[in-house]
Amino acid sequence: MLAWMACFLLETQSGFIIGLMEFNCLRTFPESLCDEWNALLEKSITRVPFLRFEYLHDWWTTRGGGEWSNAELVLITARENSNLIAIAPLFFTNQTEIPSLLFVGAVEISDFLDFIVAPENLSAFLNELFPFLAQLNLPWKQLVLHNMLDDSPTDPILQSTAEKAGWKFLKEALQPCPYIPLADSWEKYLAGVDKKQRHEIRRKLRRAEELEVPMRFRIADDPSRLKQDAEDFIALMEQDDDKAKFLTGAMRLQMHEVIQTAYRCGCLNLAFLEVGEEKVAAYLNFDYNNRIWVYNSGINYAYYENSPGWVLLSNMIQWAIDNKREALDFMRGDEEYKYRFGAITRYVNKITISR
Repeated sequence: MLAWMACFLLETQSGFIIGLMEFNCLRTFPESLCDEWNALLEKSITRVPFLRFEYLHDWWTTRGGGEWSNAELVLITARENSNLIAIAPLFFTNQTEIPSLLFVGAVEISDFLDFIVAPENLSAFLNELFPFLAQLNLPWKQLVLHNMLDDSPTDPILQSTAEKAGWKFLKEALQPCPYIPLADSWEKYLAGVDKKQRHEIRRKLRRAEELEVPMRFRIADDPSRLKQDAEDFIALMEQDDDKAKFLTGAMRLQMHEVIQTAYRCGCLNLAFLEVGEEKVAAYLNFDYNNRIWVYNSGINYAYYENSPGWVLLSNMIQWAIDNKREALDFMRGDEEYKYRFGAITRYVNKITISR
């Protein structure tokens, strides 16, 4: 384990104080770090489910469902007076064209990533992180940071710090990430969407209720049924040809781990639309930081003419409103239906820093 002590100045309202920051580079995910990690995340600059200890631990176990066959953990922690104040969850790979350090979680299955640090410590941490990375005994040439939200305060500080170090900084927009800010009632929400869309939502919900066996909305909450619910969800995903190709053996394992871990952490929102005992649509979501994060979905194409995806999404939005969630986050992807339901767009970026 590599350690580094860094002196730095912190500006306060009364002037400057001297601080001492201790850096460590860990090559494993120690379970003992879990509580500290998640407590830090609760006050971090970016609070997303993909930065929880449990999620990234599972991601590392399968290397992102097999995305990375050649990866070496570079988990950097910073402490002040023994208190954990920042984490740079990175890994090294030469699987890329240029040997690089990337965020643990990159690239495909973790929609949003960032450093884990409170706003007041961000600048000092990044200023000292660069020289620490430079003296690592690893042949990396680039720091490649995928899926950073465009409103992350990390962006401008990274650029300034890189330029001071004489390193090249490049930012690229990757994908739109639509989300719906939720009203405090279903009727207020509907009033805020396009008139034609409002009519379509009501019509499809009415048709679902008028079926001989009405469609029923259910959120998985029975631990004894969770394994079967997970299998049924994956089976619905596999009805889409592209998702079937995506679901390799390693990726299926990753999806099972995501569902089980999210349930244990109290942030699973696995929603089904059912006709009798048959599941006709499903959304795998996270319920975290007072919003619903829509991760993946599947539908039973035998019921396609009954618009099960729209009906389920409408029920999810109603549930989120009734349970006082502030937003429904579609995360990455600009599919048209997201905007029909009233989503607005922001983006994720990729930042590349070359030395």
